[in-house]
Amino acid sequence: MTHRRLQKMAEIIAAANLDAIALVPGANLHYLTGIDFHLMERPLVVFFLPDREPVAVLPALEEVRLAACDFPMTLFPWSDSEGYGPAFAAAVGELKLAGKRIGVEELRMRVLEARILEDYLPGATLVPASTPLAALRLRKDADAIRALREAIRISEAALYTVMDRVRPGMTEREIAALITMAQLEQGGGKHPFEPIVLSGPNSALPHGEPGERIIAEGEPLLFDFGTTVRGYASDITRTFCVGTPSPRLVEVYEVVRAANEAGRAAARPGVAAQEVDRAARRVIEEAGFGPYFTHRTGHGLGMEAHEGPGIVEGNELILEPGMVFTVEPGIYLPGELGVRIEDDVLITPNGAESLTTFPRELRRIGW
Repeated sequence: MTHRRLQKMAEIIAAANLDAIALVPGANLHYLTGIDFHLMERPLVVFFLPDREPVAVLPALEEVRLAACDFPMTLFPWSDSEGYGPAFAAAVGELKLAGKRIGVEELRMRVLEARILEDYLPGATLVPASTPLAALRLRKDADAIRALREAIRISEAALYTVMDRVRPGMTEREIAALITMAQLEQGGGKHPFEPIVLSGPNSALPHGEPGERIIAEGEPLLFDFGTTVRGYASDITRTFCVGTPSPRLVEVYEVVRAANEAGRAAARPGVAAQEVDRAARRVIEEAGFGPYFTHRTGHGLGMEAHEGPGIVEGNELILEPGMVFTVEPGIYLPGELGVRIEDDVLITPNGAESLTTFPRELRRIGW
């Protein structure tokens, strides 16, 4: 597996006309090494070249972890007392990358690491490489799919538990704490993002934060949350009604449910990612709610809650077996209500499978 992944990195470097790729802690480095490092004040950079084993400049306190992993790597550790300068100078001197094209993750690399590379690699050009690097994890293998299934199972089991405990008078924050605890009790790992629990008019905020608002009878209650298993994330959204829904909520909900179904039905091998977005969006536009669907239909799902492929207009990437992404249309009426229904979809050789199976019908809870 290590050899295959390093070979894929070499192919990415060549296809992007790069001399090397420099990774900082994040999902790609975790995928390659099997170790989940985190960004901190001490810089850690791993250089990948097509014709030699990777080279890591790292804090000495992380040396044991990297040396113990089943991953070929030349290490240049540095201590707090000496600073990172000598280690970077030694590493880049051996790699001879001055004046070369170095691919970086522009959405992840900080100014700190970018300045270090510029200082120690005179004349080098830092090239945004997030797009070519997306190919590294775009198609999930069997182990990844098993982890995704388990993460989704945990999240859905937690949601069943929490929906039975919701009552009018509770706050959004209280309910968010319940979903957090329920996932941990089911065996979930780190949260890929903080749980979103929004009620009433707050549900019209696509990425709102749960607060002290008290949920009340007749209001929508939106959950958007996930967990991780072996580094792979679930991401599910369901919208309920606390008690009896208003006709307006029922109307909006049914449009979103139809859009979700249309998006999932459009997903299959050989179809461009944007066609899934178009299928879901068409339903909402034809119902007259087009201006209130304010985001893409979905995003890739794997070691990050948001990765490739983007399910969005303009993405002509052809869907292939092993790709996993969300289908999550929504309608958000400012100051009134919002509804989103999100499923995690796997492209299979013959079509698509919804890994999420939690019912999509509007459910009354809290009564």
